[in-house]
Amino acid sequence: MAGARAQTQKVDVASLELKDQVVSINRVTKVVKGGKNLSFSALVVVGDGRGHVGYGMGKAREVSSAIKKGVEAAKKNIVRVPITEKGATIPHTVTGRFGSGSVLLKPASEGTGVIAGGPVRAVIQAAGIQNILTKSLGSTTAHNVVKATVDALLRLKEPERVARLRGKAVAEILGAEEKKAEPPVQA
Repeated sequence: MAGARAQTQKVDVASLELKDQVVSINRVTKVVKGGKNLSFSALVVVGDGRGHVGYGMGKAREVSSAIKKGVEAAKKNIVRVPITEKGATIPHTVTGRFGSGSVLLKPASEGTGVIAGGPVRAVIQAAGIQNILTKSLGSTTAHNVVKATVDALLRLKEPERVARLRGKAVAEILGAEEKKAEPPVQA
């Protein structure tokens, strides 16, 4: 994951129109001598729907304060995601891991929609990906799943960059992936 994070660049948050989505709210009770102290933790995902997404967690005595803190934390962690113009999907299949959770992301053809559950769906929709197949493996904890999904998105390689590294045209790279993805035709 350290290698994937090194490629990311700082994103100017002020220029983005961010929408936030609450993934989970957890009530936490701390037992002290005088009784019980209640507080809330909120996991929030923010994104502009055009390839920028981030997540954050906030803790406070009230739900609204916890969400507000989560949004501020998420704005500090925004990353850019490569999305293909054709079909608004990801360029290739990728697996992201965090803790004991892992998430598999596969590109899908136009009209498929977002096939994803709970926390994965929140991250994918915030990023603006419209056609994708996903499978959450291992841990189902919302924190682990969100972080594994962002890790998978960070591992994506842009077709232009891969073509430049291989010394080929972008059409050759995309054409090779499309031929590999098509099932063989039987007569």
